[in-house]
Amino acid sequence: MQAEAQAKVDKKRDKIERKILDSQERAFWDVHRPVPGCVNTTEADIKKSSRMKQPHKTRKSVYGLQNDVRSHSPTHTPVPEVKVPRRRRYVTSPLDRHRLKMSKVAEKVGCFLVIYTEQYMEYDPSSPHRASNPWISDDTAVWELETSGKEPGQQRVKRWGFGINEVLKDPVGRDQFLKFLESEFSSENLRFWLAVQEVKKRPIREVPTRVQEIWQEFLAPGAPSAINVDSKSYDKTTQNVKDPGRYAFEDAQEHIYKLMKSDSYSRFLRSNFYQELLQAKKKSGASLPH
Repeated sequence: MQAEAQAKVDKKRDKIERKILDSQERAFWDVHRPVPGCVNTTEADIKKSSRMKQPHKTRKSVYGLQNDVRSHSPTHTPVPEVKVPRRRRYVTSPLDRHRLKMSKVAEKVGCFLVIYTEQYMEYDPSSPHRASNPWISDDTAVWELETSGKEPGQQRVKRWGFGINEVLKDPVGRDQFLKFLESEFSSENLRFWLAVQEVKKRPIREVPTRVQEIWQEFLAPGAPSAINVDSKSYDKTTQNVKDPGRYAFEDAQEHIYKLMKSDSYSRFLRSNFYQELLQAKKKSGASLPH
């Protein structure tokens, strides 16, 4: 009760007075230091020190918590202590931990490879799912379907759903993706990405002119097809354009690729445009709707 009353009085004091009292308390204990061997509460936690000095003060038994301090009452009956075998600790070396991490990584990579293999099994030219193995029969129909601009079949359209790279590397897939983005009035990102890919294949003498054209169309202030890039990529691209090269837009292109992968491509797969196209190919294998 006395401590509570003192705490209430301390709370009523103003900030300056509390600081003065605290300084006086510290000064007192700086002068009246404890004798050597005693716990110095100004430099150590008394509770922690107490636990270190009496590590076996509290023990666990089948009867609950049991204190070491026994009662001196004549009617006191000591409680038998039950020794519980300690759980063995396995000390692992850094090499063992490294092996454990590597095994987990190998397990994840193995799962990824299994999923990847199962996903692309029907697209493997040597797969038993193929009617004719081009490695045996010299039938070039497989290669022609992959590289030609013919109307794609159901397998080819299904493959576009495996990842954005499958769409971008397929000429017909790029055209369909671009049509979808044009219907949403958001085709500037893909057009910029394609323009940057195209400038990388141009002769070096044509690169500076084409770089300036891409800059004026997509990134310059007031550009007719302005794209949204982060400030870091924009500043780096601005510096690169001053000395134009095939990779002047590398940072901006990477940023736009991530945007398309996380936003535009996901909407493309969920859209009726792609779902109807996929269903049409499954049913009849008809040509692409225009």
